[in-house]
Amino acid sequence: MANSITGIRIACSIALLFCPAFSTAFFTLYIIAGVSDMLDGTVARKSGTVSEFGSRLDTLADLILVIVCLIKLLPVLHVPTWLIIWIIVIAVIKAINLLSGYVLRKEIVVLHTVTNRVTGLLLFVLPLTLSFINLNYSGAFVCAVATFAAIQEGHLIRKGAEKNAT
Repeated sequence: MANSITGIRIACSIALLFCPAFSTAFFTLYIIAGVSDMLDGTVARKSGTVSEFGSRLDTLADLILVIVCLIKLLPVLHVPTWLIIWIIVIAVIKAINLLSGYVLRKEIVVLHTVTNRVTGLLLFVLPLTLSFINLNYSGAFVCAVATFAAIQEGHLIRKGAEKNAT
């Protein structure tokens, strides 16, 4: 059941490609995708069906949603250069974390820390707030939290923390 919910997120993400950014259809699919992200892990834990496959599928679904949102939203937003540079720095830190995890454990390591979850929630809420919160402020706040989360994740990976650290 949990993997089916994750599949809904993937389907909604792909469908977003065919909706105008900030349209009712876009926001409807976007919210369904976000709710599915909150539900799939909870359903897996409550039903005792947590699996490595499900965890990887969840990570893939998150990545697809983020990429689709970047494809749809970046062309219609004025993102300041300093914010783009900050996002690239966070991406580099995350890539280093993936490389470190692979070197240390010979597998892809993605930690589901509280700060990574908070970052995910903030990233999800961000497009919903663009009509009333200036991107300079909301983007800086999300990037600050994401930077902390990425640095913490790298520290935990190199320290040898459990893969599903909370």
